Amino acid sequence: MDYIELSVTIPCYNEEDSLYELYNRVTNACLSCCENGTYEVILVNDGSKDTTWSIITELSSADQHIVGINLSRNYGHQIALSAALQFARGSRIFILDADLQDPPELLPKMMAIMDDGIDVVYGQRISRDGETWFKKGTAYLFYRFLNFMTDVNIPNDTGDFRLISRRTADILNKMPEQYRFIRGMVSWIGLKQEAIPYERSARFAGTTKYPISKMFRLAADAITSFSIRPLRLASHAGLYLSLTTFIIMMYVFINYFTGHPLRGWTSLMVMILAMGSVQLLVLGVIGEYLGRLYMQTKGRPLFVVEDIVGRNNNGEKDIVGTIGKSNNQ
Repeated sequence: MDYIELSVTIPCYNEEDSLYELYNRVTNACLSCCENGTYEVILVNDGSKDTTWSIITELSSADQHIVGINLSRNYGHQIALSAALQFARGSRIFILDADLQDPPELLPKMMAIMDDGIDVVYGQRISRDGETWFKKGTAYLFYRFLNFMTDVNIPNDTGDFRLISRRTADILNKMPEQYRFIRGMVSWIGLKQEAIPYERSARFAGTTKYPISKMFRLAADAITSFSIRPLRLASHAGLYLSLTTFIIMMYVFINYFTGHPLRGWTSLMVMILAMGSVQLLVLGVIGEYLGRLYMQTKGRPLFVVEDIVGRNNNGEKDIVGTIGKSNNQ
């Protein structure tokens, strides 16, 4: 296998309007860092419904540096990124989104920082252009709440935009999580990590692929993957409700024996509803962890690759991405 200095990994889902601009900007960034052209750009088509895969195939035919991976269906951003990481061969891996909100032009600075022995150089946003106040506010609260709930220190205002070393990628590829939160997994690894501040741009084209429902799902994956604090909070809620119930029960008994019995059903119904709500909440938290444990024990592969273009893969297709194992060829 020829030496690859840099791999650029980019998940793509319905990105037909931005792929050509993405290709031009990423290629220019790579050429400025890799003088001998020892780089590859891995574009993963995550079950797109538009012409994304056709464009990736076209780019791959025109440029030998482009590798296209077509997943068998839509698996989601984090799994698509995991697929790209497992196929990346470079000694350094640059993680980028296809929407161009994170500037590929920061790559030379990141490479220079990594030259000083840093294993992870991650982008930290100081501004977010083109986003609503609601998106900015919820993102701000998300990262603070995430650090409160999890046992791993995940830097605030960071996404998956980062440059990682080969050994970091190898460790990441061996981690067996089905419900993956890449930025948290990289933080968990440790090693030497350094932030580079930048201003995040608006999307080059198209609309966001992360609506509120997916953001909540990502938050749930992050919290349940790196902390059991929700289980502790559920236990504490049950304990406090029991103490409150005991106090109210003593109050009722005292009033009854002193000749002042409580009248009506309002207080009783409120207590029944309160206890029932907390019980359902606790069961829901336990069920969330139990369901994830159930899915993990199945041992199913993370993804299935339908086709690969732009790499001398000897015609291999239907490649399965096994959890905890790298698929580097």
